[in-house]
Amino acid sequence: MADAAPPARAAKALSCPSCGGTLAVRAAGYTVTIACQYCSSILDVSQPDVKLVTQYREAVARLEIPLGTRGTLRGIEWEAIGYLARSERGQYGWEEYLLFNPYHGYRWLIANRGGWSFGEQLTVVPGHDGGIMLGGQRYQPFFADGTAQVDYVVGEFYWRVKRGETVRTDDWVRPGFMLSREADDREVSWSLSELLDPQEMKAFGVTANPHPSPPLPHQPSPHIGFLKQGLFVALAAIMLLLGVAIFSGGGGIVFTGAAPIAADGSEQEATLGPFTLPNARQGVKIETSVPALSNGWVDINYALVNRFDQKAYTASKAAEAYSGRDSDGSWSEGSRSTGASFAAVPAGKYDLIVSYRGNVWVDPTAPLNSGSNPGDFFSGGGATVQPDAPDWRRGGNFQPQLDISVRTTRFQGGVLLLGLILIAIPLLFAALRHAAFETARKGESDFAPVLSDEED
Repeated sequence: MADAAPPARAAKALSCPSCGGTLAVRAAGYTVTIACQYCSSILDVSQPDVKLVTQYREAVARLEIPLGTRGTLRGIEWEAIGYLARSERGQYGWEEYLLFNPYHGYRWLIANRGGWSFGEQLTVVPGHDGGIMLGGQRYQPFFADGTAQVDYVVGEFYWRVKRGETVRTDDWVRPGFMLSREADDREVSWSLSELLDPQEMKAFGVTANPHPSPPLPHQPSPHIGFLKQGLFVALAAIMLLLGVAIFSGGGGIVFTGAAPIAADGSEQEATLGPFTLPNARQGVKIETSVPALSNGWVDINYALVNRFDQKAYTASKAAEAYSGRDSDGSWSEGSRSTGASFAAVPAGKYDLIVSYRGNVWVDPTAPLNSGSNPGDFFSGGGATVQPDAPDWRRGGNFQPQLDISVRTTRFQGGVLLLGLILIAIPLLFAALRHAAFETARKGESDFAPVLSDEED
């Protein structure tokens, strides 16, 4: 049995026929051409006798990733063996580094405006189903009928490459990925490149730009994640608000009562109730009317007290009503009604404790007389001489008292509306930023909307 042939060497050394520099062929057995890193001459290494294809005397460009650099991407160690500077007919340049691993073949690192992508040549042709499809994913057209040319080359490659060669190009994208087609008179090739996280490029000692401007064609919007999470949170919040609305039940009067107002303007307190709040949580509204009130006011303090745990919900309000006549005619202002609202009050038996005091307003500019007006504006009672004025606490068409009702309230639509607004504000802000990003990204495309002369 004949001995097995020894495996081909992964690397070998040769000398450049142009400058005499020693070159290491890292992918021996695969590499067809190599660009001398010292003089940039293009050498044909496909045959045992190295041939000088093209000779350049230009200085080698300073590479961001020096050839021979190794780094690990996606769990595989790659070595940079070749470098191409390419452009669209001399404009809109980008860079491509050829990576090699003897067990996994070739890949590309593609640099454009500080962003980096990891590319692989495809062995299958994308399908067509109302658009370009690959791996069950649809790609949107972005660039069409382009011409990519090689502006500079150094290192080794698996095909005969030379400066100035061109290929026809078309590109399609979806978030994070770019599908590219390159064609010349001999062949058509497809490649797929994936946008890399800037952190991944640290494997090659490169500081990537996380925010290229304008955005790269396949760069996902940095705002879409917040929008998706925000919509989920917003939906959950809306469901919670609706649940509270249902949970809080309907509204209705649970108590009505009255508390008389002292004619002398003294401080008073009345305990009204008890009454029961039936729902686990409900809004409570206390409505107070003072039908007799005229040219005066009533200060009212409410305390809604749970008989079981003595927890109190408190509020302070005032009802005030004034009227008169001046050179412009009759006037009036204020209201004889007031009230207080409480949200999410738990079920239980409650008392309403009301402390209050009725006051009379007297015009201090009116002429004085010798009478006294107990409970006047200045002293709240006593014998200070004041002008004669009607006192609403001392009779009239209505009994001087507080008419009080307590009702449970339905979930307020205004609360729901406010909640929706508060939820919508950050989402709207993110949506606007996302729209601006997408406008900038798509503005680079050959398929971007173009305004007509009439629309300019």
